[in-house]
Amino acid sequence: MQDFAEAIRLAFLLVFSGNTDLLEIILLSLRVSLSAVLVACLLGFPLGALLAISRFYGRGTLLVIINALMGLPPVVVGLIVYLNLSRAGPMGSFGLLYTPTAMIIAQIILIMPIIAALSRQLIEDLHDEYAEQFKSLSVPRSTAIFALIWDGRYSLLTVALAGFGRAIAEVGAVIIVGGNIDHLTRVMTTAIALETSKGDLPMALALGVVLLFIALAINAAVMSLRQTTGRIPNV
Repeated sequence: MQDFAEAIRLAFLLVFSGNTDLLEIILLSLRVSLSAVLVACLLGFPLGALLAISRFYGRGTLLVIINALMGLPPVVVGLIVYLNLSRAGPMGSFGLLYTPTAMIIAQIILIMPIIAALSRQLIEDLHDEYAEQFKSLSVPRSTAIFALIWDGRYSLLTVALAGFGRAIAEVGAVIIVGGNIDHLTRVMTTAIALETSKGDLPMALALGVVLLFIALAINAAVMSLRQTTGRIPNV
């Protein structure tokens, strides 16, 4: 118990001392996850809006697939991305394997179904309010999609925060495609796993404290936005 208390004390010293290795890992984690969320939102919001306002053959099947993809096993995603980016894969010539870009790709695949499914639910509720007005004014579908996304922008921000929370906590996929290489692809989650296996509990706990703080900040932001906007799906 005394050793554990000492490890916690050293962890907080690392956090507040501005340790360069710790800072490098944190910044890379944020860069990778924020980039993945940005791309996933640019793809997922329009897709969710299109599914919300459109009625076409096979829509139900597509919704089932997207909802199922919300539970994609991270290691499976990592394996798929690895096979595509490896030297023998179709994208091997780009040399993306074991780079932050490969980690971003894996996180996009993981969180885009979440963002698309949650935004579809939210925008469909908005569309029910405006459907008659859009119809009477003969609003084009593309304009309606943009208008609904803009009207629900604060609520959609909580969807993006949910995606970020999923991305920042990811370990399985990023360790497969990133390789957990020091000063190149080592992020908080993979570093925690490594430092724990090495017995360096202070560094592992320091990273865990930062990750926990980020998770708490995300949840606080989501709850704050829920209080200021009334139409938000459960995330």
